[in-house]
Amino acid sequence: MRLEAKKCLEDVRQAAELILQFTANKSFTDYDADALLRSGVERQFEIIGEAVNRLSKVDPVIVAALPDTPRIVAFRNILIHGYDVVDNHVVWDVIQYNLVPLHAQVVSLLIVG
Repeated sequence: MRLEAKKCLEDVRQAAELILQFTANKSFTDYDADALLRSGVERQFEIIGEAVNRLSKVDPVIVAALPDTPRIVAFRNILIHGYDVVDNHVVWDVIQYNLVPLHAQVVSLLIVG
């Protein structure tokens, strides 16, 4: 695996782990009420989306092994460009249902690579 690809995967891994740390033992109500928490989570999702976008240019084969990569990049674009329409329920659902599988796949790729 090329160094650039490893860097992108490592960025995704780190950002995913930070989101999981930030939201550990939190409920949606906690998330919805805490602007600082939401800002931190959204920033880490932006990093994930940008890293996946860069990875798609560096190594399309590796990016194809990740779940829902077009949706990850689209989510990043919404967070950055459509910040005024971000739905906290959607972000929370991504944390609850999509982040752990993505993190697991990235860790697996880093171990193999």
